Amino acid sequence: MAAAKLPCRVLDVIFGYLDLPDLANCALVCQHWCQYLSDENSDVWRLQCVQKVADEALKSDILCNVTSYKAKAMAFCHAWNPQDCSRNIYIKPNGFTLHRNPVAQSTDGVRGKIGFNSGRHAWEVWWDGPLGTVAVVGIATKHAPMQCHGYVALLGSDDQSWGWNLVDNHLLHNGDSQGNFPQCNNAPKYQVGERIRVILDMDDNTLSFERGYEFLGVAFRGLPSVKLFPAVSAVYGNTEVCMVYLGPPLDG
Repeated sequence: MAAAKLPCRVLDVIFGYLDLPDLANCALVCQHWCQYLSDENSDVWRLQCVQKVADEALKSDILCNVTSYKAKAMAFCHAWNPQDCSRNIYIKPNGFTLHRNPVAQSTDGVRGKIGFNSGRHAWEVWWDGPLGTVAVVGIATKHAPMQCHGYVALLGSDDQSWGWNLVDNHLLHNGDSQGNFPQCNNAPKYQVGERIRVILDMDDNTLSFERGYEFLGVAFRGLPSVKLFPAVSAVYGNTEVCMVYLGPPLDG
């Protein structure tokens, strides 16, 4: 196959014109292309990173847990979706942080750009500002509302979303409390700036959480086999929430 004989310098030029979905398809063409693209710090992935990820994000510690050029580019492609959020939320220029405007009597949410209906996925979420009375992290289908009147646990308020309210450590789904989480006596409350790792396993249909690399347990089982998106909902004015996609979770 002629494709397998192309030198790396030629592949650099060809792949430089392609986007991430196309590069994923290129990795399936032949062993040579797959091996070339498996180097996550190659010039191809460096170019993708530079083109997509804002300098502000690259120079900050937002991406400190994703070290390769490919991982940083992928994180941006999975970040908060500025076209799929409450009108009271905007995504900051770094591409990874939402800002909730100080609007009274409103609960506001946002989804990630990419949803999942197969495989295992992990991402980090953390609040850069006060939680307020309700601050929920979890997942949602495309049909879950991202804004409502009042200060409520929007994420988990219907059968289209599942959430963990970091303020009172309650799990929420279909408008009901599903119990405390984590399931231990005197569980510590979330502290602003702590990174919560969310683990969505669409092979086992479960949602789990980690905090400070401590596995807190499975929060939800029996998730539907539909496309589920990273999501949060917030009520506090001017609070900010970051999300960074990490890829498949590392076992152990």
